[in-house]
Amino acid sequence: MSALSRVFIAGTLSVALASSCFAESPTSSGTGFAVTGDGWLMTNAHVVQGCERIEVKGKGDASDPRIDATNDLALIKVQSTSPLKPVVFRQAPTRLGEDIVAVGYPLASLLADSVKVTTGNVNALAGLRNDTRYIQISTPIQPGNSGGPVVDRDGFLLGITSATFSKQAADEIGITAQNINFAIRASVAELFMQSQSIVGQSGDRAADQQPISTADLSDKVTPSVFQILCYGKPEEQASITPSGAATSLPTPSVRSALIDARGYDAIGFDYRTIKDVTFAGCHEICEGDSQCKAITYNTKYRACFLKDNVVALIRNGDAVAAYSSAKAADVIMSDFTSYSGMDLPGGDYKRLRESSYIQCFTACIGDNSCKAFSYVPKKSECWLKDALGRPKTTKGVELGVK
Repeated sequence: MSALSRVFIAGTLSVALASSCFAESPTSSGTGFAVTGDGWLMTNAHVVQGCERIEVKGKGDASDPRIDATNDLALIKVQSTSPLKPVVFRQAPTRLGEDIVAVGYPLASLLADSVKVTTGNVNALAGLRNDTRYIQISTPIQPGNSGGPVVDRDGFLLGITSATFSKQAADEIGITAQNINFAIRASVAELFMQSQSIVGQSGDRAADQQPISTADLSDKVTPSVFQILCYGKPEEQASITPSGAATSLPTPSVRSALIDARGYDAIGFDYRTIKDVTFAGCHEICEGDSQCKAITYNTKYRACFLKDNVVALIRNGDAVAAYSSAKAADVIMSDFTSYSGMDLPGGDYKRLRESSYIQCFTACIGDNSCKAFSYVPKKSECWLKDALGRPKTTKGVELGVK
């Protein structure tokens, strides 16, 4: 494994707790925050994935976990006797260098178990290798901060604490890395919420709003932030790198002549669609069809798409791809994430008429200015974007985000 494939060690942000003879001792912990008044909380996928039981401290057990492992995000639901105070998503774009505050429960088993705040700045508007799903931040973060909100000086959400540059990676490439941390953009989290039909709140500061002190900001935000306790997850799972948090691609598994890639969509040329089928059934049909070179299986709708060619893989949390091992050397393993029925209004700098989805995708991947694209199949129209706006549910639009 290369040093860069270990750059993001998200498990270091989800603190493993000391083992105990009591079966009910939590094995790890992280942070979450309210995004709706009726009990939905957001955190990192690696904080809650694999847990037999999830507790939101002070609120009881959580239920109905919704996982986006590709982008290391999760939603969980708690029952509350009184409405929660949701963190409000900021509408205005993130600015380079702006002051921010991270809120969470770092090192809760060693330090005070109360909520903690740290201050810093936005250091870069992209993550490792220009991954635009992330922002780079200087707010110091420790084990247990995972999943906590990163807010601006008015308390509006900019991102979700996710990962840090590991000392192991820094040592291997011979540099001294200091305080290099990453947060998932709030716009990516909002896309995930919309895909789950969960609506949060958004807003911006009023023109005449006065600056808020760090103490007042803490009073405003901390009631929305909770410690998340994971029970029953094997301890070693607390230190794995979650899918999507690292820049390296997932290790594919090989079944017969097809290579599987979970969490990816195979971009190719569909020639047949099969509905109401299992992934194993889809796999078997492709293996028995000499024309089939790849498949995409939609886990949400149990739909199988057979393809007679494959150009690239693009991230999609609702999909599992498989492609012929004979095509492995030619397949582009991209850093894009795809969303159906979504758009990011604004940022359009180029319009491509009479184009296909593949042409739209390749145009964006080959242009350093392109951060995302919107493709409208009905019009065969492609819009390349150099900025990420606020996500919006839009029927008939296929969105790709670098």
